[in-house]
Amino acid sequence: MCPALLMASFRTVKGFRDFFPEECALRNYIFDTWRSVARRYGFVEYEAPVVESTDLYRKKSGDEITAQLFCFQDKAEREISLRPEVTPSLARMATTRHRDYKKPIKWFQIGSCFRYEEPQEGRTREFIQFNADILGDASQGTDAELVALAIDVMLAFGISKEDFVIRLSNRQIWTDFLKDKGIAEEHGSAFLQIIDKIERAKPEETAQKLTAIGLTLDEVRSFMTSTDGDHPAFAALRADLTARGLWPYVKIDASIVRGLAYYTGTVFEVFDLKHGLRAVAGGGRYDKLCALMSDGHVDMPAAGFAMGDVVLGILLSKTPGAQMGITEYLNAQQGVDAYVVIADEAQRGHALAAVQALRSANVRVDFSFGSQKVGKQFQAAENQKARLAIVFGGEYPQVTIKNLVSRSQELIAIEDLVSTVKTELAKPITGHLIA
Repeated sequence: MCPALLMASFRTVKGFRDFFPEECALRNYIFDTWRSVARRYGFVEYEAPVVESTDLYRKKSGDEITAQLFCFQDKAEREISLRPEVTPSLARMATTRHRDYKKPIKWFQIGSCFRYEEPQEGRTREFIQFNADILGDASQGTDAELVALAIDVMLAFGISKEDFVIRLSNRQIWTDFLKDKGIAEEHGSAFLQIIDKIERAKPEETAQKLTAIGLTLDEVRSFMTSTDGDHPAFAALRADLTARGLWPYVKIDASIVRGLAYYTGTVFEVFDLKHGLRAVAGGGRYDKLCALMSDGHVDMPAAGFAMGDVVLGILLSKTPGAQMGITEYLNAQQGVDAYVVIADEAQRGHALAAVQALRSANVRVDFSFGSQKVGKQFQAAENQKARLAIVFGGEYPQVTIKNLVSRSQELIAIEDLVSTVKTELAKPITGHLIA
């Protein structure tokens, strides 16, 4: 078979993505924004293995989780999985060395996760998550800190208050509701699953499921409607976020319970307001997970949230206010500061020495590897959005610096090259880039 045809038959695995330079630059913008805001909040970065024992995920979520895992046996016949999330690894790590860190522990992580689910808009089989968690503090101050972080992350991306909302609830309100109605605790998990799907399921199906555990749809709906920011469960959180000026970003929504069973208190999700996308982020309090994962040896309260890059990327592409920040970042990351034009091949050795000196001074520089016409070299400088062109010609040991923005130029001695280039690049950009 022709090698070209063989190569053409290969595609990315279903649900996985290539990141060509332009997509990789956008991904790095997302990463840098996540890191910048997390560090402003005093979080420190950690990482966990991409592969863990499948039993780690079973312990947290039960046997049914395996249907969503990329799980397999290694050569030693151990059952292992690509991580579908990072929280179990975090709990394992934190409980193993919890005495080594002062509380509260404020950690964040950025990395790929994998779930064997059917790809659709906003969902891929490989995705990148930003995870922020606080361990060792049971107060609602921790919950407020995480909600504030989620809000500031959205704002840092140029997504305005008119573009998103934090839909927030507390699982405890439903625990109290069931207790008031005399519903046995054994029905709690099934009931929360019903509430989690109440906005998407058919009313008659929801009513039937509620009847089976002794409730009616009307009384559940009535409770949801009556639950607002004045509920005592939200008092401390509301006071904290109001003091920060962030409560207007929050909407109390009792239907938010998060489908995962390990949540124990405050839960929230971040939604866009204009495009009907899936949740951009979600999380809450999970006070019992550390005890579960450590077989009761370490009982440490915890809360956190995760934000994925897939839905966020779609939202950024649909939000005009986010485009300026992306454009500025991409312009700063792509291209070069200066392009060395070798007008006289006899000066190539001197030009290479200058390239290396400039790069050592943290200047982004490129040049032509082989002999090219001067016009083509200037075109290359324009294509790479260079601010300066440095021309090595017959005037050496003097070189010409051309400012491709202001169209000015000057002839300088080679020993002044690095300092002159640094001075030029420190000046504000005025005029229009040729490119």
